[in-house]
Amino acid sequence: MNRSPKLSILVAAAVGMLASGAANAAKWDMPLAYPASNFHSENAAAFAACVGKSTGGKLEIATHPGGALFKGNEIKRAVQTGQAQIGERLLSAHQNENALFGIDSQPFLATSFEDAEKLWSLALPSMKKLLDSQNLVYLYSVPWPPQGLYVKKAVDSVDDLKGIKFRAYNATTAKMAELTGMVPTQVEAAEVTQAFATGVVDSMITSGATGYDSKIWEHVSHFYTVDAWLPRNTIMANKAAWNGLDDATRKAVGDCAATAAKDGYAKAKAFTDMTLEGLRKGGMTVAPPSAELKTGLQEVGKKITDEWLKGAGPEAKAVVDEFRGN
Repeated sequence: MNRSPKLSILVAAAVGMLASGAANAAKWDMPLAYPASNFHSENAAAFAACVGKSTGGKLEIATHPGGALFKGNEIKRAVQTGQAQIGERLLSAHQNENALFGIDSQPFLATSFEDAEKLWSLALPSMKKLLDSQNLVYLYSVPWPPQGLYVKKAVDSVDDLKGIKFRAYNATTAKMAELTGMVPTQVEAAEVTQAFATGVVDSMITSGATGYDSKIWEHVSHFYTVDAWLPRNTIMANKAAWNGLDDATRKAVGDCAATAAKDGYAKAKAFTDMTLEGLRKGGMTVAPPSAELKTGLQEVGKKITDEWLKGAGPEAKAVVDEFRGN
């Protein structure tokens, strides 16, 4: 069928506009350390979908869960250097870079969702400034459920922990192992199942969510709800990639980030009870710690936090003082 010259011109113009739009669309890779089924990863996927929809496809974000693109300990550096445009990371794992990164993981400082949100809101201005100095743009953050103690046997006191091989994932957990006589080994979240299956570690302090995701009941028997702290996963973008977006796209990303923060918080609270029930169904004993074990861990936690505060700097100390009402 022959087209009129005018129709041909219109078709060519439309095709040209579509091609131009596709060429101008930005595509970001978002590495994630946790399995696709983890609520953090699901929340990140929803965030990415929100961005794609809100920008009309002008910015597309592809999530890469389970450490598939970069392992957990590689993600922050990858985003800083522009190897990935956006990523999710447990910032407390980088406490050795700056003590402020560890503020959400000080033992028994903030032990409830409400207190964790209060602490984070107080720390956020300083945290944004610190990330900005490292070529990173803060987007949003979501807490994990309260951290509990996984072990292969019943324990009633800190003394019962001596000699146990323990998974460490940040400075706090490594120090806790040292002060309780456990033997720390650095293990990223994606490697938890293998580490327990091969006997590299026999214990860890982490959330019910991580244990549920890794079917930890196949390797350990007890989970104690010590509620030690609520660490956070933070989503950040490379500053150059962020600055390369137009104002409307940045606003859309910011709006989606605000939604992801709110939804992630709700998911974390809902996931807490669900995963603990999942551990029970898997055959684990899920119970509060004995008074002696809790007291012993709190004493260890106070030593860790006091030591952290000595080197944390005035900004972090001011945040903690305000949080405590000092």
